[in-house]
Amino acid sequence: MPDLHVLQDTIVVLAIAVGVLLLCGRLRLPSVIGLLIAGAVIGPSGLALLSRVEEVEIFSEIGVALLLFLIGLELSMAQLRELRRIFLLGGAVQVAATSTVVAIAALLLGFGWRPALFFGFVISLSSTAVVLKSLQDRGEGHTPQGRLALGLLLFQDFLVVPMIVAVPLLAGAIEATPGALVVRLGGALLAIGLVFFLARYAMPRLLRELAASRARETFILGALGVGLGMAVFTERLGFSLALGAFLAGLLISETEFGPQVIADIGPLRDLLASLFFLSIGMLIDLPLVIEQGAAVFGLAGAAVAVKLVTTGVAVALLGYSRRIVALAALLLAQVGEFSFVLLALGRTYELIDPAIYQVLLSAAVLTLVVTPLLIAVGPRLTLRLPGGAAAGEEKLVQDAVKGHVVICCSGVNGQVLARILASASIPHRVVEGNSLVVREAQRDGVEITFGDSTRPEILHLVGVERAKVVVLAISDRRATAHTLRLVRRMNPTARVLVRTRRVDEIAELQSLGADVVISEEFETAIEILTRVLQSYHVPRHVIRAETRLLRGEGYEMLRAPGMQEGVSEAVMQALIAGTTDLFQVDSGAYAVGRTLADLDLRSATGTTVVAVIRGEEPNLSPAPQLRLEAGDTLVVVGAHEQIDTAFDLLERGPDGLAHGDSD
Repeated sequence: MPDLHVLQDTIVVLAIAVGVLLLCGRLRLPSVIGLLIAGAVIGPSGLALLSRVEEVEIFSEIGVALLLFLIGLELSMAQLRELRRIFLLGGAVQVAATSTVVAIAALLLGFGWRPALFFGFVISLSSTAVVLKSLQDRGEGHTPQGRLALGLLLFQDFLVVPMIVAVPLLAGAIEATPGALVVRLGGALLAIGLVFFLARYAMPRLLRELAASRARETFILGALGVGLGMAVFTERLGFSLALGAFLAGLLISETEFGPQVIADIGPLRDLLASLFFLSIGMLIDLPLVIEQGAAVFGLAGAAVAVKLVTTGVAVALLGYSRRIVALAALLLAQVGEFSFVLLALGRTYELIDPAIYQVLLSAAVLTLVVTPLLIAVGPRLTLRLPGGAAAGEEKLVQDAVKGHVVICCSGVNGQVLARILASASIPHRVVEGNSLVVREAQRDGVEITFGDSTRPEILHLVGVERAKVVVLAISDRRATAHTLRLVRRMNPTARVLVRTRRVDEIAELQSLGADVVISEEFETAIEILTRVLQSYHVPRHVIRAETRLLRGEGYEMLRAPGMQEGVSEAVMQALIAGTTDLFQVDSGAYAVGRTLADLDLRSATGTTVVAVIRGEEPNLSPAPQLRLEAGDTLVVVGAHEQIDTAFDLLERGPDGLAHGDSD
């Protein structure tokens, strides 16, 4: 009779995972906490419901590898280059500072330098799985603190290999000569570099062959095999499974097949990641935690405190504001899953004794349990940080600009807007939380202030009280909401425009006082719709009418149920009612320098120009001899198709009428 232990254990784990996730959803608790606690309860030191915990651990390792595989898929080489400063400078400072502080503390407690350095390695690593899962659940992967966390975590993952190589050297199991170290580490790095180079050219061809089969199962299994195959290969070289999976995902992201792989493998990743958290919880020795509770909780608290400080220092050196520094430090305050690998290796080589191993292990798991709570309360705590005066406060107060635009940004959108406003000579002030971006912008002559827009002092410096328009282009959802509250309190009459990534934030931002909420998701959909309609030669004024309706009332039609019927009926009503449109004469238009008589729009298109607006003065019932100039605005009346033809004539001349349907 076949051995059914694996199937029985899988059923138990899945049932418990579903129950825990349902309970966490009702109690509004992070799922990671529930899974870790459940793992401790059902594990060997708890109820011992599983006969073979090792099998669940195998599932969990695959889950971590798949998690990094999809992270690599969602990145690109260009984005990785953007993170290089965080990766190299921030990552190096964070790991070096944490390892040094922990090693010194261990030496003071009486440990030798070898185990002290080993403890530094263990505590310096943070949990890629926990942090990225929490950021994903909260939709904060694109925030400054999310990008910082990703860069620092990737650096830590790359350091797993040297740390693993160093463990037998620290234990004295291998001769610690410079030559031996170079051979072990250099050989592994050379091998993985060769694999990366070959896979970069071979992988796209393999994926094209899989896609050409037109069998969905073939494509999914092939892509999954590529990711896990790279993971196993790098693990055999002494690297982590996660590193190989990440490299495979990154390489696939550079091909056209990345989005489809994400869609196909995403659900499986979530399942195995849940098994990972359960298996970590099973490692906890509950009797030991009870017996050595003071040591376990004390060590966990000390580890969190050290990592808060050292990570904060590393992020501060990168030039971010206090709030971003605090949020990034809270994200990385735990001990990571690869620390468990190091701990097991240290026990195998007798670098630490079993009792210390269990205390360290339990403390590390405890830091994972509290991490989602730290991440959840972090935004509220950091918004209460004391604000400091920014450089240039005196100058800005004396400037006392009025009727200007205030841009609170973190990224490209706000900076692009600032350049456009500068070219149009519209007064504006920019608030940016990254000092490096501020320095680069100031070198280009941009009026910009370093500071955190969630601080009322910073908003006061840029004159929010006197601003006519305030633009919030911040990637952090909670920072956006808090800044919006402050702006409305300080200037109730300003027109406030808010950019958001997520659709479900629109109603909240409107309730907080945003005049216009610009949704990246909906704007992308509307832009695609516009291009599609243009491809079918739908008249431009019809497209404009439809996009106005779709954007109206905070994209109400796109958010409401039964959208298709509502849009169709509303557009038809608008098209029936609207027979007047405006045409602005550009400098390169055919109409420039010609009179209305020369154009003879009535005979050529059936439309009538009922007014010409020049500057601020409207010219009603213009004479046929009126010569048009660049910048004039024509009020054109006629049927919809006639207006579209008239616009072609005004813009491109009679030749444009013959080819007007080619756009």
